[in-house]
Amino acid sequence: MSFPADRPRRLRRTTGLRALVAEHRLHPSDLVQPLFVREGIDEPRPIPAMPGQVQHTRESARKAAAAAAQAGVGGLMIFGVPERKHPDGRGAWDERGITQLAIGDVAAEVGDATVVIGDVNLDEYTDHGQVGLLGDDGDVDNDATLAAYARVAAAQAGAGAHVVAPSGMMDGQVAALRAGLDASGHERVTILAYAAKYDSAFYGPFRTAVESSFTGARSTHQQDPANLREALREVRLDREEGADLVMVKPAGHYLDVVRRVADTADVPVAAYQVSGEYAAIEIAARHGILQRERAIEESLVAIRRAGAQIILTYWATEVADRLRT
Repeated sequence: MSFPADRPRRLRRTTGLRALVAEHRLHPSDLVQPLFVREGIDEPRPIPAMPGQVQHTRESARKAAAAAAQAGVGGLMIFGVPERKHPDGRGAWDERGITQLAIGDVAAEVGDATVVIGDVNLDEYTDHGQVGLLGDDGDVDNDATLAAYARVAAAQAGAGAHVVAPSGMMDGQVAALRAGLDASGHERVTILAYAAKYDSAFYGPFRTAVESSFTGARSTHQQDPANLREALREVRLDREEGADLVMVKPAGHYLDVVRRVADTADVPVAAYQVSGEYAAIEIAARHGILQRERAIEESLVAIRRAGAQIILTYWATEVADRLRT
């Protein structure tokens, strides 16, 4: 019997060999841990739609931030959940708003050991749940919203955010943030653009976590899942407006988009493993359908393999701890 000279299975024979020749690997500093911080609660509140995740108090958020930094996690994304909402989302730029307070708490806790990122949006703060100010037609008024976003970014930078991340998918949002940050003395604050954010069904658990009032789809400003060239155009426009980093969201169902963006962008590329992706694995694992830790690692390695340098994931601290042991 003749055998092929090239036998790839030789390189898979032992754990050590597989590790030696691995083409992609995760590192704790690749990962960003999102944190939900709720106003007006005395203890962390579990999020039923996201098993294992909580709405933090300010104090528990500080502890979670310290644990993430200790594990070597690269960044922390802060989402505030206010007690009161308004039509114009004014709490989003209030210096005493929960997002700014939480950013200040976390920044004081971790210093420069990890990167503190503020999500720039209004959806947690508006009583209608939309991402911006509404026009007479009931849709989001793009240009009026840009001015609000600039105020939010300046407030987050003033609270101590190293990075601000506009996620509302308004045309011109990066340019508006850059101008607002520079005018308020925050020229050194970085902008992470949600450049390719799709109108996805996988955001549902997140909307529960932030107690959003919104129902329905955001098809008028988030991208159509059918389109790829549109994503590349959005990335190009955000770079032209001054984005320092760009993001694809969601991650797992858009790995082709991650790959194309990574191949064409001249800045680091992030991908957000969103709440629905997280919940699907957690719930399936709890029913014994799959092996939890293997599924988590496989999902993250796939995102890394597709070209993402930065991965936002609700498992960031847990995975970073495992990688360090």
